[in-house]
Amino acid sequence: MRVSTLCALIGDEEGATLVEYSLVVALIAVLCIAAISFLGGKVSHLFSTIGSSVAAA
Repeated sequence: MRVSTLCALIGDEEGATLVEYSLVVALIAVLCIAAISFLGGKVSHLFSTIGSSVAAA
């Protein structure tokens, strides 16, 4: 392997960008799952209350 080819491979940051984007997407997914599990019961109860009010009206 030539030195110039080795230097070009070391300087290539395309793979690092893909890893960074993957980490950002994974973090967003974890935050969405946590928010849904934390707020899921409250939102479900709220919609049930609203549905009961609309049905009674």
